[in-house]
Amino acid sequence: MLLSLKMSYKATMGEEYKAGCPPGNPTAGSKSDPDATKASEDFVDPWTVRTSSAKGIDYDKLIVQFGSSKIDKELINRIERATGQRPHRFLRRGIFFSHRDMNQILDAYENKKPFYLYTGRGPSSEAMHLGHLVPFIFTKWLQDVFDVPLVIQMSDDEKYLWKDLTLEQAYSYTVENAKDIIACGFDINKTFIFSNLEYMGQSPGFYKNVVKIQKHVTFNQVKGIFGFTDSDCIGKISFPAVQAAPSFSNSFPKIFRDRTDIQCLIPCAIDQDPYFRMTRDVAPRIGHPKPALLHSTFFPALQGAQTKMSASDPNSSIFLTDTAKQIKSKVNKHAFSGGRDTVEEHRQFGGNCDVDVSFMYLTFFLEDDDRLEQIRKDYTSGAMLTGELKKTLIDVLQPLIAEHQARRKVVTEETVKEFMAPRQLSFHFQCFCFDT
Repeated sequence: MLLSLKMSYKATMGEEYKAGCPPGNPTAGSKSDPDATKASEDFVDPWTVRTSSAKGIDYDKLIVQFGSSKIDKELINRIERATGQRPHRFLRRGIFFSHRDMNQILDAYENKKPFYLYTGRGPSSEAMHLGHLVPFIFTKWLQDVFDVPLVIQMSDDEKYLWKDLTLEQAYSYTVENAKDIIACGFDINKTFIFSNLEYMGQSPGFYKNVVKIQKHVTFNQVKGIFGFTDSDCIGKISFPAVQAAPSFSNSFPKIFRDRTDIQCLIPCAIDQDPYFRMTRDVAPRIGHPKPALLHSTFFPALQGAQTKMSASDPNSSIFLTDTAKQIKSKVNKHAFSGGRDTVEEHRQFGGNCDVDVSFMYLTFFLEDDDRLEQIRKDYTSGAMLTGELKKTLIDVLQPLIAEHQARRKVVTEETVKEFMAPRQLSFHFQCFCFDT
């Protein structure tokens, strides 16, 4: 918490916090001028997402800050041509908005060269929430349209290091979260889910890559990237190498044998990008291709887009374990509204979809583009009231979560073990993947 406050102070004031030295009065145009530092009001790292804007993070500025590339119409059209499939709604609506080297992945696919998918989950509680589903929904679509293998890292070691958990609790959360991930519909013949706590000891190739990465990243570099301090345990300082290692194909010898040249595509929320900026810097120095990335926006908390959903705050999130009644209650009570104070004002001036959480959620989960656009027009004009918009969202979420719960019920402990067993996978380029 103290570290977060210090980083917030630096983002706001443009200088490091020093005990006993109160900030001076900001002068116009200086680093500390609120107008001059508006771009610094958004704060994003792998553990904290914060903005002062009710509209949420300014993603165009974040692209500039992180040095990634915008997913534009041209790239979306190229994905459609390559796959022969209509782009996923997350692409059509800018939910996946930024990338690194996606054109290289498409070059490989068009030239029948192999690549694989890698994404992950940090299991910090038994129940996942809607925001956790976003990367897995999109990753499943990518797996289906490209017909490629997928590895899913369960970073239970990370949660043990950062949270007040025992190793046994962390691993138990891995198993429970894996059930939710499997319920998204991943193909067991093309998907390997692994626990860091288990897999590290089973794969010398994985651990060798971890050590190579550790050797090529200095303490100063990880402090600069992740904000670690001298009081952080050494496990935290070394963990980024563990998250980086699945980016390299020979970390999975059962799948790719000893091939080191198979590129990886990582769909993830953009707060995870610091890990993979580090990875991309190290990769060519240890003989691997740089991983490519697709970045998603954040799924906002019910209370507004200033932060993302939190598994530790039950009222900020809609969980995959929630009943239909709980979903209805949470949306009606807690979903931040872009409507007016009175019905008369709302009918006259209309609502603001840019800050309305119910509308934001519909952009994630309502498939019909035409209906979404009609809702936007009706709410903006005042023809649709806030209560009607919330009811529309409830009608979308209740069956979505009920269907997920039904699929999860049939996922057994044995199913999880099968997904987590190191093994060969089946995929379309397998026949020539190992020719050389």
